[in-house]
Parts: sequence; C-alpha cells; structure tokens
Amino acid sequence: MDYWNHVLWSDETKINLFGSDGVKRVWWQPGEEYKDKCVLSTDKHGGGSIMVWGCMSAAGTRELQFIEGTINANMYCDILKQSMIPSLRRLGHRAVFQHKDPKHTSNTTTALLQKLRVKEMDWPSMSPDLNPIEHLWGILKQKVEKRKVSNIHQLRDIVMEEWKRIPVVTCEALVNSMPKRVKAVLENNGVHTKY
Repeated sequence: MDYWNHVLWSDETKINLFGSDGVKRVWWQPGEEYKDKCVLSTDKHGGGSIMVWGCMSAAGTRELQFIEGTINANMYCDILKQSMIPSLRRLGHRAVFQHKDPKHTSNTTTALLQKLRVKEMDWPSMSPDLNPIEHLWGILKQKVEKRKVSNIHQLRDIVMEEWKRIPVVTCEALVNSMPKRVKAVLENNGVHTKY
C-alpha cells in the first residue's frame, strides 16, 4: 500500500452538459412508462460537452484542467508542466506518475518527463480495470448530473466545484482497492473484472 499511496493517477474525460452519451436505464411500473420521471428529455442541438484532464492520489483530488480543442503532445506537455508537476511534487520524492495514451508517450512528452526527472509507472495501454481515476470520473459525473446545469460556462464551474468537494476518503478508498484490482486482473488472465 505504501507504493500505491505515492502514485499520482491521471486521465482525461468528457463531461456532457446533458448527461451521458451512453444508455440510460429507467425502472418503471406498468402504466408509468410515459410519466416525467420515466422519460429522458433530449436537446435538439446536443447541449455540448467539456473535456478535462485531472489527477488524484490517495491524499485526494489534485489538479483539474479544462482542455480546449483536441489534445496533442504539445498541449499535454503544457498540462504536465502547469498541473501534474505541482501535484506530483506534493506527493514527495517517492512519487510515481501514472498515465498511458499515445500522446503521453510522444518524443516531446518523453523528453519533458526525462528532463523533469519524473518517475513513471509502467502501465498497460488498455487497462480500464485498474486505474482508480476511472471510478472517480464516474463519481464526479454522477454529482454533476444531479445539479441543474443550463450552459457550458455553468457546467465548467460546477465540475470544478464538485471536483474540489470529493472527499479524501473517497480517493483513499479507490487507491486502497489497488491490490484487489491487480489480483482480480491476474486471476482473470488480463480480461475484464468487476472493477
């Protein structure tokens, strides 16, 4: 656990103005299928979304940065300098940075991380069962969906507000689950687990 407590977990996610892009399930009783509580409204213009990069550790949420446009290696390096480095330094000299995406392994990114002497975790590129920040994104999105948001500017404010409100114990519990996550993936020969 000492090792996991010194990891800075990072990832990007999209947050929609009007809920998930995915399937929504509604439970209803016979005769209720058209009641307001059982029908999801739609927006003819899509409503919009925002992209964010964030990081967390067992000590809580860290930086959250909004991404304008498509993220590339240069933009990612800017995020690392502005947001990741300060968060990583707060974890101390034993801190390890976790990330994995093609833009994360570009020559530009690799050179920057080497120059800054950042210790990187060896991490498989396809590992949704392991990264605890994936679950943190789910928690954040649930909190945001409960708020009445009417425009993108308000969405940004609420996302930041809810990110800062996530209790340290939530992050700590997610990180503390790492030994069980790793064990489950190994027992399942690398395929999906309940995590």
